[in-house]
Amino acid sequence: MAPKKLFKIGEVIRYSGVKRQTLHNYTMMGIIREAERTESGHRLYDESVFARLEKIAMLRRHRSLREVQELLAKEDEEALKKEAVSPGKN
Repeated sequence: MAPKKLFKIGEVIRYSGVKRQTLHNYTMMGIIREAERTESGHRLYDESVFARLEKIAMLRRHRSLREVQELLAKEDEEALKKEAVSPGKN
């Protein structure tokens, strides 16, 4: 299995069109998660961040940021429960 590509914050901004401060805010709120950090502390995101940002943008059309945060937290919790029930299915 090939390792996932990791993107620096500047690349995520360039490819997604999301502003740097917005990306930081979403990360601080737990709406998106960094994959890891470099030795110098810079955030790195995996390719799933782009689908997540698209989903956030879609949801933001009709919901507040707080509602989006709550909805995504529930979805993440359900996904974790599914993984716990059926480990190894990737």
